[in-house]
Amino acid sequence: MREAPPGNSQDHGRGAAVRPMVLALGGSTRALSTSEAAVRLAAEGAAQAGADVHILAGRDLILPIYDADNPDRAPEAERLITLTRQADGLIIVSPGYHGGPSGMVKNALDYFEDLRDDSGSPYLDGRAVGCVAVAHGWQAAVGTLHQLRQVVHALRGWPTPFGAVVNSSEVRLDDPSAAPAAVEQLHLVGQQVVEFARMRLAYREGSRT
Repeated sequence: MREAPPGNSQDHGRGAAVRPMVLALGGSTRALSTSEAAVRLAAEGAAQAGADVHILAGRDLILPIYDADNPDRAPEAERLITLTRQADGLIIVSPGYHGGPSGMVKNALDYFEDLRDDSGSPYLDGRAVGCVAVAHGWQAAVGTLHQLRQVVHALRGWPTPFGAVVNSSEVRLDDPSAAPAAVEQLHLVGQQVVEFARMRLAYREGSRT
């Protein structure tokens, strides 16, 4: 896994040994937050499944408010859009704020409007997206997960069958060994993203032959 570098570009090979590129994003502005730990654990699952994983977490996502009428983009926003275009799959993790995704994460997702006119793959079309919600209580966590999946559907992405919730009132992720069930679920989210990304890449490869 790697912290996402500005302007990263790579050529993904296609074939049986393909390593899909997965972008994992989310977290909160608070250092060492549970939601950022969840980003990294889900990303770890994707890496273990054979993906090349890039992470944009926490303060990496402090971006100007998305403005559709202003084409100028801050370098941090350009990096988000570039990596999203390159990604074969995504992992999105949000803390639950008042029953829904945080403003920081939702604002980052609003920047995906810049992908609207991408030829052949607008928005997140054809890409698997693993969704994870973290909140202090089951109601807020489940509600946030549901809203994340709705946003992914609106962006034409494919939410993975399994979505994870972390109830931070019961589970702490600063010591993953103390929360094996939560770690297993977060790993599964990352693994499913890679599995579906590989199937999609194999389909595209087969359609060209």
